[in-house]
Amino acid sequence: MANQSQFKVELEQEEDGRWIGEVPSLPGVLVYGATRSETQAAVQALALRVLADSQPAVLS
Repeated sequence: MANQSQFKVELEQEEDGRWIGEVPSLPGVLVYGATRSETQAAVQALALRVLADSQPAVLS
């Protein structure tokens, strides 16, 4: 079974209309987007990539 990680995503709209998304528990996971949904997708993708890159490689 795949290991599922849960993390808190924070989304906020800036004064200039851009959206910012971050995962406070994962340093460096911070993205900007034009829409809320675009930002949500981008921050989730980046968080998953950071988590995957932090896992030890499995050689078969």
